[in-house]
Amino acid sequence: KHGMQGRRQWRKVHLAMDPATSDIRAVEFTPSRDGDSPVLPDLLGQVPEDEQIGTVTADGAYDTRRCHKAIIERDAVPIIPIRKNGRLWKENCPAARARNETLRATRYYGRALWKRWTGYHARSRIEARMRYLKAFGERIAARDPDRQTAEIHIRIALMNSFSALGTAEIV
Repeated sequence: KHGMQGRRQWRKVHLAMDPATSDIRAVEFTPSRDGDSPVLPDLLGQVPEDEQIGTVTADGAYDTRRCHKAIIERDAVPIIPIRKNGRLWKENCPAARARNETLRATRYYGRALWKRWTGYHARSRIEARMRYLKAFGERIAARDPDRQTAEIHIRIALMNSFSALGTAEIV
């Protein structure tokens, strides 16, 4: 009677967090068909230019030229593990030199020691923030993509205000 219903798609939320304050600084909301790495330059663009970014920690999906270039342009240090079959890049730009240094370090010291040395495991804190985001509900009530984005931004604002109230101290 109402025609065939279209297949429902899920959406991805990409977050950028300040590890010192645990505040979510940037949010991107994309369809499921979009990859992870093209979103990183947009996330970095949401952080004001006058604010310094020390390091950018991401998983191996962000091991692309575009991501490394965007990170180096913001004068930040990329902490991105190289893919298992990663090869050296031509050293024709600062981003390639930084990535090649990471590749050499992981080959020489090993992946586990590199992760400990660079503090890569701090990335798990953003995974915990994703869990907090899901605590507001697994589903988004809105159907319109613009309203869905607004709903995610409201949830992020609530999370940031909760973290501003204070966090538990572990003794």
